[in-house]
Amino acid sequence: MTFVHTHRVRYHETDAQSYLFNSRYLEIADVAMTEFFRHLGFSYGDLNAQGVDPSVVNVQLSFQAPAFFDDVLDFHVTCLRVGRTSFALEHTVMRDSTQLAKIVVVYVNVEAAQAAARPLPTAIAELLSRDVASADS
Repeated sequence: MTFVHTHRVRYHETDAQSYLFNSRYLEIADVAMTEFFRHLGFSYGDLNAQGVDPSVVNVQLSFQAPAFFDDVLDFHVTCLRVGRTSFALEHTVMRDSTQLAKIVVVYVNVEAAQAAARPLPTAIAELLSRDVASADS
C-alpha cells in the first residue's frame, strides 16, 4: 500500500534560485512519515505510547527535477523493510506525472532516555510488514 502526503511549496521553503531548498525535502518527508502512521491508525502520540520513537539513522536522497514555489507535491510513501528495531520508508516525490526526487529513510526505534535502540512493538512491526507485503504485490 502506498500512502500519499500532499504538500504545497511555500515561499519560505525556496532558495535564491526559486527551487524548493534541498533540506526541505527531508522536513516534508518527516511530516509524511507522521501522516503515514496516522493513516495506519497511529498518531505520533499513539506511537510513543506503544513504545515507538523513530529516529533517522540513514537517508538516501536523489533529485531528478526541481520543485518551485507554489508547486503541489505528492510524497508517495511505502514501507520497504521492517527489521527487529528498524524500518525503512521510501518517498517518491511527484509533481503531477513528473518524478522530482526519491528519498529512502531508515529509522531506528529508540529508547530516548537511554539513547539506545529497542525492538519495535510486535503490533507495529506486523502492521508495517503488511504494508511491505502489499507494496511487493
